[in-house]
Amino acid sequence: MNQLHFPILSFITFWPLLGVFILLFINRKNEAAIRIVTFVFMLVNFLVSTLLYFHFDPTTWQPQFVDKIPWISSLGINYYLGIDGLSLFLVLLTTFLSVVGQLSTWSAIKDKVKEFNIIFLLLLTGMLGVFESLDAFLFYVFWEFELIPMYLMIGIWGGPHRVFATMKFFLYTFTGSVFMLVAIMATYFLFHHYTGIYTFDMFQLASHPLPYNLQFWLFLAFFIAFAIKVPMFPFHTWLPWAHVEAPTVGSVILAGVLLKMGTYGFLRFNLPMFPNMVHTLGIVVIVLAIIAIFYGAMVAMVQPDWKKLVAYSSVSHLGYAMIGMFALNSQGMEGSIMEMVNHGISTGALFLMVGILYERRHTRLFSEYGGIAAIMPRFAVLAGIITLSSLGLPGTNGFISEILCLIGAFKANIWYGILAAGGAVVSAIYLLMMFQKVFYVKTRNVKNLGLKDLDLRETFYMGICVVVILWIGIYPNPLLSRMHVSVEHLLQHVNSHSEQITIKDVDKNLACGKLVKINAISRGGL
Repeated sequence: MNQLHFPILSFITFWPLLGVFILLFINRKNEAAIRIVTFVFMLVNFLVSTLLYFHFDPTTWQPQFVDKIPWISSLGINYYLGIDGLSLFLVLLTTFLSVVGQLSTWSAIKDKVKEFNIIFLLLLTGMLGVFESLDAFLFYVFWEFELIPMYLMIGIWGGPHRVFATMKFFLYTFTGSVFMLVAIMATYFLFHHYTGIYTFDMFQLASHPLPYNLQFWLFLAFFIAFAIKVPMFPFHTWLPWAHVEAPTVGSVILAGVLLKMGTYGFLRFNLPMFPNMVHTLGIVVIVLAIIAIFYGAMVAMVQPDWKKLVAYSSVSHLGYAMIGMFALNSQGMEGSIMEMVNHGISTGALFLMVGILYERRHTRLFSEYGGIAAIMPRFAVLAGIITLSSLGLPGTNGFISEILCLIGAFKANIWYGILAAGGAVVSAIYLLMMFQKVFYVKTRNVKNLGLKDLDLRETFYMGICVVVILWIGIYPNPLLSRMHVSVEHLLQHVNSHSEQITIKDVDKNLACGKLVKINAISRGGL
């Protein structure tokens, strides 16, 4: 279904490539023109993407704004783009943060400006393609494509330890990609074995879940791929290095968008394609998520580096998204999607805060700061609202997502809710300590006394983030209403395959000549 009768998803995905083409013909010394052209292309992309919100039909779970063209028909591969309530706001988050992030680079990126903006535009195409692809093969192509620009962004414009950080980022993500590729191909051939159809269509692959024993190994392979990307404990160790060494905009995009590809992957692959395993192994995922909530918060609490603290906070916050998702109820899953969006906005804004002060002081150590509220009052107000949104204060976007995740956790199991709520308390402690150290203790360095408050450009992009934070926090219904039907459909599909069938039971039933009954359960359709 494409209610606009215009290939809008293809447009916003490949529009940045036209910007790349134009930048190739601009003299690298004309940095102002390069920045303006890049900003204009990203702004147009965001404005066009808002049509998705206004024309989205919230009454159906089926993919919308579909672009589907046969690609390699003999293999069942199609160029297939579409969005639903699970992906709509992740697409909008991507186009929004690209505009905000690009504005932050105007004073932060001073070397190889042309090359940086080209890479940023390429990265935008890759990220959008991941959230819009409904063909598993195309999904994998975009997934791999976006890794290259981010690899270059950290490796070329990163900090003093960027080579180590880049190699760690590459090795972890490449390992996850290998597991994903194997799982996609195995699902593809096994689906043909049971149905006689070769297809990479995600909805079609989910319509006939495989037998229980096969689901186990495929669920595990996809789990490793997406757990690395989230990242979940204990696959998280690449993230702090990548965040600390990346340029500010790299951290914004990494936290705001790239990590959501992992959580989104669970929604698009693990839950609909392997529903039996979701019920069997969901407790393992929830336990790892609870560990991540406390581990990330406790490690963040003792960090001397402001940026590293925010990096570990991502490990903690995305634990809520995983708990809400695997609670398998509408409140939890809607909270999970909201957490993905709100974490991207709030944590992206936190990294922008760090970047603004780093440009002025060239240090991220708490010991070098203090008294910033009196010296930069406008910055302190905006930073305070962003910090409160990250800790989940009522009236901010962070509260909506975390309370929904907690409600979902309590409905699934009271102990899940109690433990997750305890993690929220720890998060509040380290975020308030961070804000106090930077803004309200006595100034520890005379260099802080001459700092300039936010200029017009900085006030604009920080202010936009604050407006979105308050808007979602006060009136979240426009988001929740558009994801509700898709969430309910996914839950109905997962829960319709809730009967647990162990491998031992499969063997026993086969011996008793009951293969037909097993296949009837394992092939239940949407």
